[in-house]
Amino acid sequence: MKLWAGRFEQQTDKAADAFNSSLSFDKRLYEYDITGSIAHVTMLKKQNIIPAENADEAIQGLKDLLEDINSGKVLLEGNYEDIHMGVEEILTNRIGDSAKKIHTSRSRNDQVALDMKMYTKDVLISIASKLTNIILSLCDVAKDHTETIMPGYTHMQKAQPITFAHHVSAYIEMFKRDYSRIIDCLDRMNTMPLGAGALACSTFDIDRDYVTELLDFSSTTLNSLDSVSDRDYLIEAMSAFSMIMMHLSRFCEELIIWSTEEFGYVTMSDAFSTGSSMMPQKKNPDMAELIRGKTGRVYGSLVTLMVVMKGIPLAYNKDMQEDKECFFDAYDTTITCLDIFGKMVVTMTVNKDKMRYAAEKSFINATDMAEYLVKKGVSFRDAHFVIGALVKYCIDKGIYLNELTMEELKSYSEVFEDDVYDVLGVATSIMVKTVKGSPNPKIVGEYLESVKKEFSVL
Repeated sequence: MKLWAGRFEQQTDKAADAFNSSLSFDKRLYEYDITGSIAHVTMLKKQNIIPAENADEAIQGLKDLLEDINSGKVLLEGNYEDIHMGVEEILTNRIGDSAKKIHTSRSRNDQVALDMKMYTKDVLISIASKLTNIILSLCDVAKDHTETIMPGYTHMQKAQPITFAHHVSAYIEMFKRDYSRIIDCLDRMNTMPLGAGALACSTFDIDRDYVTELLDFSSTTLNSLDSVSDRDYLIEAMSAFSMIMMHLSRFCEELIIWSTEEFGYVTMSDAFSTGSSMMPQKKNPDMAELIRGKTGRVYGSLVTLMVVMKGIPLAYNKDMQEDKECFFDAYDTTITCLDIFGKMVVTMTVNKDKMRYAAEKSFINATDMAEYLVKKGVSFRDAHFVIGALVKYCIDKGIYLNELTMEELKSYSEVFEDDVYDVLGVATSIMVKTVKGSPNPKIVGEYLESVKKEFSVL
């Protein structure tokens, strides 16, 4: 018999029972559900709302049940409506009447809100830890390549020379922002909802702040309606997950392109590649492709919950049960992708010679050449036109800018002198840039050291 069956004459239809049950997925909350119940009963005892002997028996029973679930002695299976009813029914079968008192002054509405917040706190901490590892790993990768020259791109066209370390550092910045978003989300959602009841609290003189203290929340929620109907923190967390996945996907897209024979900038480790069942020569970057593909899956989870929540009136509605599967899947996908990406990126081989060759056999020194003319007194717009015309001339002749003779250069501008050849080298282009945020090896090296120092203590 259902614990809420007092006002019902008929049993729930079996199909409706199965449709309504959430145990298959919310059982992962069992530790939080039991821990929250222990705190709740501890508070009920303190406030003399239930007898001390009943509270003590219930607390010990909950601790024993948690131990038995953890050890596999008790399996969370059966015809339970959800994890909350499952825990209460199992406990009632074990200790009797004392278990029937633990739900005093609470509802499953505030109970599940508590469970999900406790779970989400741990989830965010685990994501933050993975991001820290990724950031430190990328720092280690980058520090070996502060002088590894490669083309920088816009529109997938070679643009200006940079270093591989500078390119990797751009992703470090993205993951730093991801980390700050996770911490910000954790700080904002760290409020304790238990005691809100179904929607309007209880007539009992409960001490919500005491439960907040027991469960290590930073504060207690201030509106009972919002306490049970709020899922903003899940949407915010999944938004942060989606941005993490976007950054992983962008990097993976580049690794996929760079590992092609046409580019050859990197070689992915065999440990994170697969072959073809038909073509013997193939080595495919499947892990990177899977991360790119799973990004859409996390986006889908975010949109799912936003659509669920968009039309729900206050307070709790059963629609909100749909928060769990999409959130669990978004977290599982994100944490797995972070783990695989972290291992994949530190095992790849960076082909320095291929990168440098691609940089040198191009016109990525054109901007430096234009700035050379500007420094000689030519307006930037006129310099831009002159160098553009020279590039066209070189393309027609099948040569590069550093191969032009002084006679050819002066035919486009008398301002050119022999010192122009000093600015045409790709290494020179990088070394002369000394402003904050540039690809200069010294600046990038100092940046990497500061990031390592910041994240090594987290």
